[in-house]
Amino acid sequence: MNEKTLGEHLQQARRTAGITQQQLCQRAGLSYSTLAKIERGAIKSPSIFTIQQIASVLGLTLDQLIGAVTPAQGQTNKKRSKSGITFVYFDVNGCLVRFFHRAFTKMALETGTSSDLIETAFWHYNDAVCSGKMTVEEFNQALAKRLGIPSVDWENYYLEAIDPITEMHDLVRWAAEHYKVGLLTNIMPDFVSAMKERGLLPDVPYSSIIDSSEVGYIKPEIEIYEIAQDKAGCPANEILLVDDSRTNIMAAERLGWHVLWFDDYMPDESVKRVKTALEIA
Repeated sequence: MNEKTLGEHLQQARRTAGITQQQLCQRAGLSYSTLAKIERGAIKSPSIFTIQQIASVLGLTLDQLIGAVTPAQGQTNKKRSKSGITFVYFDVNGCLVRFFHRAFTKMALETGTSSDLIETAFWHYNDAVCSGKMTVEEFNQALAKRLGIPSVDWENYYLEAIDPITEMHDLVRWAAEHYKVGLLTNIMPDFVSAMKERGLLPDVPYSSIIDSSEVGYIKPEIEIYEIAQDKAGCPANEILLVDDSRTNIMAAERLGWHVLWFDDYMPDESVKRVKTALEIA
């Protein structure tokens, strides 16, 4: 088994067990960066001791962990649209949930710091934490230090600030009945799991979840789309990306994907455009 396959097996087993990366690190005595690298195949030869520790935490034997491959959920949904689409990736922030800008306002009120300084500091570190180069704890510490405040719990601010875009949740549920669907998101470590637990994401069988903090790349970097296409298991011209960032969809289009820009100010109109694109052949 190569390191990429091992990482995929480990990630799938962890998600099946309902354990976040941070929880697994704590229970197995691993650093976050080590686990993240193993899951994305960046460590070519992880020690057998490390893999045994992970298997033990997940309640598996070593053989079970290494062989823990089950058919991807949703693979039976293999219809094709008139334009040739068989797989749909949905962005999360600004597409499935309304963006978190009001978190900056709430933090400003609670800390006495201006919103513009908070937002500037936030974006200074956002790419690093979303690409897995920084943990959420490190992000919180860096943000608090830069703002001159004692501490920050960004995950709490984020989860309290976002709202599901109900029109898009209905669309994802509809799409999952006919096509394979997945998430392709720039997001901080373990936020996807936290959102699913709170019912902030559609509860459907995703064939693939491409979490930037786990794969080590963020949109619009070409590598994250290549990983997403590999996970989708289909040619570029069979994939549709629905995203609220024009920069992100242009990067996908250059790879030959179908793309649609989502406008959260006019969700009904955007949903109609997606349904039209997914008209079944």
